[in-house]
Amino acid sequence: MSRIYEALQRADRERKAASGSQGDLLVEPTAFAEIAELPSVDSEFVSERATQEPWHPSLSSFPTLAERGAGVEQFRALRSRVYQARYEAPLKTILVSSGLPSEGKSFVTSNLAISLARSGINKILLVDGDLRRPSLHNLLGASNAVGLADYLAGNAALGTIMQRHPGTKTTGGSGADALGNLTFIPAGKSTDGSSELIANHRFNEMIEAVSPHFDWILIDTAPVLAVTDAVELAHAADAVLLVVRGGSTPFEVAQRTQATFHNSRILGFVLNDVKEVRRNRSYYNYYYREPQDKSKAGD
Repeated sequence: MSRIYEALQRADRERKAASGSQGDLLVEPTAFAEIAELPSVDSEFVSERATQEPWHPSLSSFPTLAERGAGVEQFRALRSRVYQARYEAPLKTILVSSGLPSEGKSFVTSNLAISLARSGINKILLVDGDLRRPSLHNLLGASNAVGLADYLAGNAALGTIMQRHPGTKTTGGSGADALGNLTFIPAGKSTDGSSELIANHRFNEMIEAVSPHFDWILIDTAPVLAVTDAVELAHAADAVLLVVRGGSTPFEVAQRTQATFHNSRILGFVLNDVKEVRRNRSYYNYYYREPQDKSKAGD
């Protein structure tokens, strides 16, 4: 078990002992609970109004931008699972979280967004909801001058925090072209007061307003065992997708992460950074190897 998880358990026990209860952790009242007169959400907003911003994505962080490869296929498989979940119950807005930092939630969120954009669905909204340690703008090579934190504080309009890459929209084209199908809301300036900003429920109103204009909405969030932001944001999502790191995340951490979202629909866990994938790799190589002599080729 990791030292971080042990520390979290110890702090949990101490808080419960101080409160004289073994129930859920108490949430402190926020100083911003009575924020009033924030600008109204623009319910007529459409994604085409978003600011055109050139992005310079880190290619090493986006296997989904490649034309072929094991990484592309793995995210196609994840995309198929997401589609299957939509058949079971209405699904559009997915919140992605993890228990602890450095488990790969931002990597999974952004690559799933691009995989969806490549599938012929051309209206994808990607939101960086990690207001404490945002990273999606670094992965995309996008601006983070103004973003979600500014909007939640009432300091920016919805149209000013949305970005679009000036690429070409596509219906099942290349990975690079798929960036033109993506709309991005960066986190904005990081702040330790994110809990107060989220508590004013303006995020829920924003998702409700933009939902009719997108086919999928993906929200990257802070690790849920470190801070409570993800639990609050989950109220605006249809479901939660959890990320764990192979060979690193303790089983107890995964259990507690799932339990924290007990009021949400959980799609499942994504096992990220698996070192040993020989079986999957052999399947991939079978289908994408160089053509053989037809007289020797099998089925």
